[in-house]
Amino acid sequence: MTTLVPGTKVVINVNFGAWHESCHKMKKLEETLECFLDYLSIERGLAQNTIISYRYDLIKYISFLKKKKISSFNQTNKVLIKKYFAYLRGKDLKINSISRNLVAVKMLYRFLLMEGLIKEDITNFIEFPRVSKKLPHVLSLREINLLLDKANFKGYLGLRDQAILELLYATGMRVSELIHLKINDINMENRMLKCLGKGSKERIIPFGDKAYQSLNLYLDRLRPKLVKNPDENVLFLNSRGKRLSRQGIFYLVKVYAHKAGIEKKVTPHTLRHTLATHLIENGADLRSVQEMLGHSDIATTQIYTHVSRKWVSEEYYRAFPRT
Repeated sequence: MTTLVPGTKVVINVNFGAWHESCHKMKKLEETLECFLDYLSIERGLAQNTIISYRYDLIKYISFLKKKKISSFNQTNKVLIKKYFAYLRGKDLKINSISRNLVAVKMLYRFLLMEGLIKEDITNFIEFPRVSKKLPHVLSLREINLLLDKANFKGYLGLRDQAILELLYATGMRVSELIHLKINDINMENRMLKCLGKGSKERIIPFGDKAYQSLNLYLDRLRPKLVKNPDENVLFLNSRGKRLSRQGIFYLVKVYAHKAGIEKKVTPHTLRHTLATHLIENGADLRSVQEMLGHSDIATTQIYTHVSRKWVSEEYYRAFPRT
């Protein structure tokens, strides 16, 4: 079975017949959970971070069942699911967190029914709490210019850090996508890069002049000095010649946002949201933005039209002279 640890690459080599047979022999709650997570990874092809989230939420559910002296999912019922919902609400969790936990439970029971491990899906009755869709936080063009000002990037690693931030904004890549970029994923001549996104879906993303210039400087002047192993093909390296971590990128963005005097909370995902909003504000086609960001559902992309309208409204009321 697969044990998923953040920051590790999972390589799966499974005999599917043996795997299905072992699932039907599962008795312990934890063993059944591992079988479900393997299913999500092997057959559904879900991203590692998504599977880690499912694990976290379902361990919480299993802990609840054990407190109720439940040792098998066959012993659960609708009353117990209602009690778990009440238990989550009693934890003062946000509605979004409660809904996410219930989605994980519902997915698990669908799997159990599909595999013949239970006779009835007792989660069918669940009415999910109404989740309010929060508009993502974005930076204005002025704030982006402050963040990416050349004066901020000094010292030995400044060239690398500038290339990272420029590329995050220019492409809207997720952190997990950026840290796995390889040298041969970059086409400097055509100013395009190849990106492997969620569910191992590949997409091609263009990048502009500023990102090209900073990336060219990094590749020419700094990366050769960082490389310790000649066979290393990861694009962005730390001072030890190894691939940067997600946490390292989050820290970089936070440090440079503070240096630029931006008071908002800024994360790498803020730059992704900002790019999408700026593109739509400037007339980009929704389908093109969807393709660029790697959204499987255009409804996810459409939220940026609301962000754009909200921003226009705020600017209007800030500047309108007659109050």
